[in-house]
Amino acid sequence: TAEIMPRREYVTITEYNDPTHHVRPAEWIVPGVAAVGGALCVKTAWGKQFRHWAQKNLSRHGEKKVWADNYMPYVPAAAVYALDLCGVKAQHSFLDRTIILGMSAVTMVAVTKGAKMAFKESRPDGNGKDAFPSGHTAISFMCAEFLWQEYRASKPWIGYTGYALAAGVAYLRVHNNRHWVSDVVAGAAVGMLSTKFAYWLYPKLFKEHKRGVKKAVAFGAPYYNGKEAGVNFALLF
Repeated sequence: TAEIMPRREYVTITEYNDPTHHVRPAEWIVPGVAAVGGALCVKTAWGKQFRHWAQKNLSRHGEKKVWADNYMPYVPAAAVYALDLCGVKAQHSFLDRTIILGMSAVTMVAVTKGAKMAFKESRPDGNGKDAFPSGHTAISFMCAEFLWQEYRASKPWIGYTGYALAAGVAYLRVHNNRHWVSDVVAGAAVGMLSTKFAYWLYPKLFKEHKRGVKKAVAFGAPYYNGKEAGVNFALLF
């Protein structure tokens, strides 16, 4: 009796590329250097001279203030949820990315508040001694980095728009005479590093809800071996 052997078909499970939890050294070094440079502008004579020169050329000294910088910092983070809701899927599930954003915010607030208390730097307009680093700028770059991480693997251009918006916030803080250039540079570094740290730490503390695995159905060829007949079927999820 002729025997027909079953033919097996293998199905590969495809996962979306997720580079968010693997931070390269350069990603830490660049913002780290920016933070140190901002601190030097507060504590050194040449740094103070530079920031006064920059303030003279970039600030309107309180004239014609633009208050958009009070609302813009949160736009990139809100965009992640809005885009995902509209079908432009983010890298992580709603729960995972929300926890990551919360971890980023806690880290950013702790570092920013601690630095403000330690440096007690006067604002250029004289209203307060909590200039360094810029909290608004830290929030905006924290949210911009969050947007970048969620779409860097699929649509990186979306992340670029977040950084453009954050840079606008940094400029307006100087333009409105609320911060020195050194404050916004350090604030940007704190915001970026806080989010990078949260993405690096998250999988070490929590079990991630994988959204990247695609469901697949596989069929094999029918078979008959003289005694049995059938067809291979597999559901992968």
